[in-house]
Order: sequence, then structure tokens, then C-alpha cells
Amino acid sequence: MSLKKQALSGMMWSSIQTFGNQFINFAVSIILARLLLPAEFGLIGMIGIFMGIGGALIGSGLGASLIRTTDADQGDYSTVFVFNLVGSIIIYAFMFIAAPYIADFFKQPVLTKITRLYTLSFIISAFTAVQVTRLHKHLDFKTETKSSLVSTLVSAVVGVSLAYSGFGVMSLVWMGLAGAVVNTTMLWVQSGWRPSLTFDQQKFRYHFGFGSRMMFSGILDILFNNAYTIIIGKFYAPAQLGYYNRADSLKQLPVSTFSGILNKVTYPLFAEIKNDDVRLKSVYQRIMKMVIFVISPVLMLMGVLAEPLFRFVFTEKWLPAVPYFQILCVAGVLYPIHAYNLNILSVKGRSDLFLRLEIIKKVLLAVVLAISFSFGIKGLLWGQVIFSVLAFFINTHFSGKFLNYPSWEQLRDIFPILVLSSAMGIFIFTISSILSSLPDWIRLIICGFSGILFFLIFAQIFRFESGQFIAELLKKKIPVSIPIPFIKYL
Repeated sequence: MSLKKQALSGMMWSSIQTFGNQFINFAVSIILARLLLPAEFGLIGMIGIFMGIGGALIGSGLGASLIRTTDADQGDYSTVFVFNLVGSIIIYAFMFIAAPYIADFFKQPVLTKITRLYTLSFIISAFTAVQVTRLHKHLDFKTETKSSLVSTLVSAVVGVSLAYSGFGVMSLVWMGLAGAVVNTTMLWVQSGWRPSLTFDQQKFRYHFGFGSRMMFSGILDILFNNAYTIIIGKFYAPAQLGYYNRADSLKQLPVSTFSGILNKVTYPLFAEIKNDDVRLKSVYQRIMKMVIFVISPVLMLMGVLAEPLFRFVFTEKWLPAVPYFQILCVAGVLYPIHAYNLNILSVKGRSDLFLRLEIIKKVLLAVVLAISFSFGIKGLLWGQVIFSVLAFFINTHFSGKFLNYPSWEQLRDIFPILVLSSAMGIFIFTISSILSSLPDWIRLIICGFSGILFFLIFAQIFRFESGQFIAELLKKKIPVSIPIPFIKYL
């Protein structure tokens, strides 16, 4: 199969997987938000950083090394598999011992039981890390999609059933474990690959040489991304952390949906054309503008309509999360650009620069946190916005040199989209204020439709490239769930 056909197929199945999972998870989150208390979500949020670090240590960045290795063989895959499995057991043992200390830090005794049970997913997921890497390397997202959707559906049924039966926070724990078990089982059966249980030290040193820097970068990223969770969980009530996590997860819904679809496919694709800088820049440029064209107005729309949206979807008990959500929407706009710029460094084999950038950004984030902490939770969140802007210029410094696509040029390309999104936000706010006496669902429908129409009309008037491409897709009846502006360049 040609690279073009592989990309098209991969994008289609990645889209199905992402949209399917997001739909199921969003529906489940609505049900669970009505059955459980914000404080119970806050308890799970408190161990989020440990789950993230454990996942990064198990992955170790070796998966990325396997993808970029042209001639990876059974020895490469088996070596990484053995390392992941042994590493997961060691990490779980550490978490089992550390659980009481985690509970004591947050002054929540129940976290001991939660941590020891939830982190079993480290060992379970270690069996699938290489399986998923092989599928990604070959752009086989069909197999992963089937496993992912089934496991998400099963975990949803488990979580809702237990929450309805009064299991409280433990329903969230068992939901996560159920999903991990089903996903691992299905991938193990369907992928057809089996490890040889051999460990080649030379191959390990090769992959770890590249992957270790990616691993440390990932750990730094998780540590500082969860710094807000640690601070809010430590110095505020669990309910406040629940509000923050609810706001952040809803913000991530459009961000992770659209950027996640492309991230899975673009990394191996970027790796295929990594030596053709002109082609790589063209592909990157179109992807970036396309994603911002979609994410920017969606986040603006959700942010302006946050109050009726939260009240209608999650009920009034979640309204304190509204101001958190609105600030996080502003911070989320540039997220895809951060990820794509770092992907360029990765496929170029410059994990040293990747790590250096992460260290610089984390030092900067520590400064922002120290300054914004005294201004309360909202101050911390506005600090996220400031950091996101500063991180944009840091991330684009080196990748811009590789592609001859500097920060100012990237900013110039997306600036008109951001301006139009802001104008749409003012338009929606005006309409929403006029319709404030109407039921929430009516306001959401009218304002949502009006905002989208406003954005698309003016995008057409000003002849935005991304808008014209979407219009071409619709005319040709190509499924819009397959955002592939770069396919013709492959």
C-alpha cells in the first residue's frame, strides 16, 4: 500500500477511534457527574500525576525510537517489551509502598487503597505498549480502533453500574482497570505479534539512548502539567480539585479530539519525510492552520456559553467550575502547535534539543507558578495562559530553524483565525445576553448555530485557506472526519 493510501486509511480509523472514544467518554462523564460528587473526582485527580509518571517510565520513549527506526526487527521489539514489563512491575511495587505517604500528603486516607488498586494498570498496560507501537509504525489504526472502542464501552458500563450501585470513587477506579484489561486482551489477540522474551543489550542501549531523553522530557511535562493538581489538591478542598479537573477535561475534549487524531498519524508520516525539509514544512503548515481553524472557534464557543453548558450538561452543582473552564479554554488554543513543533524535533532525531526545551519550559513554569500562586486558583489558571504563550515562542525556536518556519511566521499564519474567533465570541456573548431568560438548551442551540454560521461566513468572505479546503471536502463528499490537507503532498 502506498504512503498516501496508508495515511488516508490511518487517518480514517484514527478519526473513528478518537471520535468514538470521546463520544462514549463524554456521555459517561455526564452520567457520572450526576451520580458522583466533585470531591470524588478530586480524589482521582490527586493521583493523576503518579499515574502519568508511571506511564511515562513504562513507555520510556522507546516506542518513539522504534517508530523512527527504519529496520526494527523482532529483537528490537522483544527487547523493549521485556524492559517495559519488568519496569512496570518495579514501578508498581514502588507505588504500593508509597501509597500511604501519598495519602498522608493529601490528608486523604482513602488514597492508600485507591493508589494500590489503580496503579495495577501499569502492569496491565505494559503488555500493550509494543503492540500499539507496532500498529502505529505500520499505520494500522484499524486494529487499535476496534480494541479501544470495545474497551471504552466496557469500562463505561462498569463505571456507571458501580456508581449507580453506590460504590462512589471506587467506581472510577474499577472503570479504569476494566478498560485496561479489555484493551490489553483484545490487542494481544488481534495484533498477531508475540515477544521472544529475549533482551539484546546493544539494541536496548540504542533505543534507550534516544528514548531516555524523550522519557525524561515526558516526566518533566507530566510533573509540571500536574503541578496545578498537586497545588490545588494540597491547599484546597477535594471539591475544588474536582471542579478544576472537570473544567480541564471538558477543555481537552475538542483539543485532544482533533489534535489527537493528527498526532497519531503525523508522527510516523513526519518520520517518512524527515529528510525533505521543504515538503515537511508544507505538510506541517497546513496541518497547523487546519487544527487551529477548528479548535479556536470551538473553544471560544464553549467558553462564552460555559454557564448554560455546565448547568444543562452537569447540573448546577458544577457551576463553580465555569470560570476555571473559561480561562483554560484560552490556554488550550495553542496546545496543538506545541505538540507539532516538538514532533519535528523528535523525527529529526534531536531528542537532546527536545529535553533541553522541556527543561527550559519547566523552569519558566516554576517561576510562573511561584508568582501566580498568591492570586488563588484563578491566578494559577491565568498563569497557565501566560505560560502557554511563552512556551509557543520557546517551542518554535529550534523547530523553526529546521523547517525555515520561524515563530513570527507561524504566528502570522494563525493570527487571522484567532481574530475571527474572538469576533465570533463577542457576537455570541451579545446574543446569549439577549436570550438570557430562555432555557439553557434553547440558548445553546441558537447561540451555537449562530456562532458557527458567523465564523464560516466570514472565513469564506476573507478566503481562509483552511475554510476553503473544508468547503472542497464537502463538495466532493469526502468524509470530514478525515482531516487530511497534507495527503496530496505525500
